Amino acid sequence: MKNWSFDELLEMNCFSKDPEEQAKAAELLEFRYGCEIHCANMDRSVRFAHHARGCTVVAAKLCENVVIYQNVTIGSNMRYNKQQEKWEHVGSPILAKNVIVADGAKILGPIIIGENSVIGAGAIITKDIPANSVAFGVNQYKTKDPNYDLVFNPNMIAGEEIMAIDAKRVAEFEQLKNTAK
Repeated sequence: MKNWSFDELLEMNCFSKDPEEQAKAAELLEFRYGCEIHCANMDRSVRFAHHARGCTVVAAKLCENVVIYQNVTIGSNMRYNKQQEKWEHVGSPILAKNVIVADGAKILGPIIIGENSVIGAGAIITKDIPANSVAFGVNQYKTKDPNYDLVFNPNMIAGEEIMAIDAKRVAEFEQLKNTAK
């Protein structure tokens, strides 16, 4: 078994024209990273943080520069109406350009997430979200402050810098704890 990288497997899974190659890549993505990614239409610029660990992504379309963090679910919430003997809410989400989906968010149903929106950590979204919004909780949203990027920016802070800041914070916490005794 070749040791393909996450990016190579993603490329094969989402863009290969060979059904056997796609199936093998999908199997390896699930085995190695615990993720399932099936999109009818996905731009090559879509990024998955943390190798999409724990994600299930079944979308109608993921547009340019979408960023998806770990443990995210994007998919259907269809239901069968027994009285009318037909399925309702059929379809998968569309994420417009520059959408960011934070850790553990759920985006379900035939909905559209507007351009430049952020879906907050743990949010459950089953309704359309307008462009330039921050979605949170269950189907809640507010206008996004244009002066701030939330969760992701191409000019990301280095992991080493975050660890140094956290080490300083822990030292200050320990100092306060010892002073209180």
